[in-house]
Amino acid sequence: MSSEVFGLRLRGPGEPLREDTVPVVRSAPVRRRRSLGVRLALAWEVITGSLVELWAHKLRSFLTLTLLMLGVFALVVMTSVLDGVIDKISTGFAGMSWDGTLVLAPRQAKTSEQQKRFAMSNGLVYEDLARITAPLPQVVGFSPRAVTRTAVRTAGGNERIFVTGVVADYSFLMNRPIGLGRGITSDDQKRHSRVCVVGATLAGKLYGGSDPVGKDLVMEGTTYRIVGVLAGGQIFNDEIWQDANGVLVPLETYMDRLDANHKITLIAAKLRHTRDLDEVSAILLGRVRQAHHGIEDVEVKDLDAEGARAWSNFNEQMHGWAVVLYSLAGTVLLVGGVGVLSVMLISFADRRYEIGLRKAIGADDHQILVQFLLEAIVLAALGATAGTLAGAALCNVLSDKFPYGLVVNPYGLALAWGIALMLALTFGLYPALRAARLSPMEAMR
Repeated sequence: MSSEVFGLRLRGPGEPLREDTVPVVRSAPVRRRRSLGVRLALAWEVITGSLVELWAHKLRSFLTLTLLMLGVFALVVMTSVLDGVIDKISTGFAGMSWDGTLVLAPRQAKTSEQQKRFAMSNGLVYEDLARITAPLPQVVGFSPRAVTRTAVRTAGGNERIFVTGVVADYSFLMNRPIGLGRGITSDDQKRHSRVCVVGATLAGKLYGGSDPVGKDLVMEGTTYRIVGVLAGGQIFNDEIWQDANGVLVPLETYMDRLDANHKITLIAAKLRHTRDLDEVSAILLGRVRQAHHGIEDVEVKDLDAEGARAWSNFNEQMHGWAVVLYSLAGTVLLVGGVGVLSVMLISFADRRYEIGLRKAIGADDHQILVQFLLEAIVLAALGATAGTLAGAALCNVLSDKFPYGLVVNPYGLALAWGIALMLALTFGLYPALRAARLSPMEAMR
């Protein structure tokens, strides 16, 4: 005879054992915490497994990796080249020496009355320099410039070039460093010496790789001795181009032998402080009016302001190019992300049985999810690595085209990798969720 104690049915004497007489104690499954070494081993197993899977489908994997590689390659090269272009342009702007510089240049007549009035003046001529360039405490120095074009004859042949008359301070004030020999000196001006400094481009054209210092050239029947060669540099305005493709001679020699009218092309004044621009401009215009008997046929140009406007326009253009190039690279990466999605969906369809088997032997949804996400990340990392190596190789090839070389931009590199991995996670999440939610029985059926 049986009885119940505390809700449990007890077996009586001679009564057979039944299920409802034995209490069943159900305990919650104990989840073991994996060590770091075990987790790393599992991650390595997933990575090697994904590499094997990629190798098993070479063409499909190659197409996907190509898209990711092109996207990362475009971002790496684009950001690096933009940096190089900005460095090159900024170096060119510095070479123009427009900071704190104003220029006096002949003014163009706009009306018939102005034409008649300007005709009463000789214009900006050499005889005006003593009055106009008298020392001013606000000015570091004056650099008058007279330019003409003529034929030059050397042992190698004839060439039509620019000849510029300058003063001794020209190289210093206008940032025209001497590469070989020496520049024009004050003694050359006093003696009206027949010497010249050849531009780097012209020297390479006339003398090849040889040193022209000490050799002679003939301009309009007069022989000039070459005493120096200008250093090569970037050409960003007409004056730099004329200097690179011509010769510099002492201003006094120029007036004696090359221009009987003694015309001055312009007078540059280098200021100590840009805040003195208005004051110095007024003083110089007043001096010109006195020299030209009240005729205002000369105007002042603020090269610093013109340089600032040119730099602003350049930055706007670079911003537009950056938007276009970033959009193209982003589009390629987006297509690469779609490729990752297609590869992972195909991989999910091919490995349904494997997923069911892993779940049957104890793998949970989280492990399957992480496995597929890691495979997508491995795929993106391989494409990003190939794109990085290709971009770095191209930057190395183009390095000598830029003044400071072409170094891979770390921010562009980090951005490319971040976008590639983010797209891999985003597009790989849907196949990973489908694999994680797959029933073992359904997968192995």
